Amino acid sequence: MPLSASIFDYTLPEELIAQHPAERRDGSRMMALDRGTGATQILPFPRITDFLREGDAMIFNDTRVLHGRMYARKNGLPDGAKFELLLVEHLRDRRWKVLLKPGKRALPRVRAVLLDGQGNLNPCGDAFTVIGRYDEEAFEVEFSGDDTLFQTRYGHVPLPPYIRRGDENADSERYQTIFAAKPGAVAAPTAGLHFTPEILAELSSKGVRQAAITLHVGPGTFKPVSVEDVSQHKMHEEEFFLSESTVKLIEETHASGHKVLAVGTTTVRVLESCSDEAGHLKPGHRRTEIFLYPPYRPRVADMLLTNFHLPKSTLLMLVSCYAAREHVLAAYQRAIAEKMRFYSYGDCMLFH
Repeated sequence: MPLSASIFDYTLPEELIAQHPAERRDGSRMMALDRGTGATQILPFPRITDFLREGDAMIFNDTRVLHGRMYARKNGLPDGAKFELLLVEHLRDRRWKVLLKPGKRALPRVRAVLLDGQGNLNPCGDAFTVIGRYDEEAFEVEFSGDDTLFQTRYGHVPLPPYIRRGDENADSERYQTIFAAKPGAVAAPTAGLHFTPEILAELSSKGVRQAAITLHVGPGTFKPVSVEDVSQHKMHEEEFFLSESTVKLIEETHASGHKVLAVGTTTVRVLESCSDEAGHLKPGHRRTEIFLYPPYRPRVADMLLTNFHLPKSTLLMLVSCYAAREHVLAAYQRAIAEKMRFYSYGDCMLFH
């Protein structure tokens, strides 16, 4: 029988969607859910150290979010059509795959001059030219100069659509994890946003080893499941890296009878993309469009830290591979009753 997307639905009061981060990185709450029983408890996030012991391993995503949202005016005219551009993937030289709105005005060879932080045409004439179209929203463009410099000059932090405000100076730091090292993401791997150097130091002192994967989060992460039969959903594709050293750490952890914690659904997607049926991992640099949903059971990570996810989303389906869907949705209802904060800047869940 097909798995229905509607059974992953729930109703969230809009006021519980976090519009700003907690005052401190580690100031969020964490709902810990027992994978076997579904029992939950709500704890301060720093208590995550209680769930890990010497010999365990924690794997995180070290992607870095691009300052990739830019605005421009067609033909450099003050009253020209205003474009919103989102960097998706660097192609070569100064060429990028981007999302561009309004797409109907983005005809080949159209030139648009970038706007500065005040929304004015930049005096240098820095611009992009449309090269071609992939689909209704995705285009190839070429920048007139150094695209890295343009991100610094004209780029905004690409906050998710449910954060209903413009980016602020603080977002440049708080919408990056402390692990962020390799630029390429259009959205933060938000489970990592809660960690501080002090928490990492405490984990290290307990003998919990740490290692990275890289998955550059793409815009498809916000794409809802629009078909009723989950198996018919077309998953987005994302670039990832899994090193031999991270594979070695995971193998050693399991061989010694200890557990692996995945920080975030992006980490799970990489590990499961590289795993065979026995849970053996193969390192590499590839792309994945893996879509995980029940009754699938993850083979590599024994525990998962993740934020709360949108109704009927692929990520809510993924976390339902770690515990019974009924237990997950019951936990969400408790989170709502306890007025926990949802989504990117919100609180988190630990499946243990």
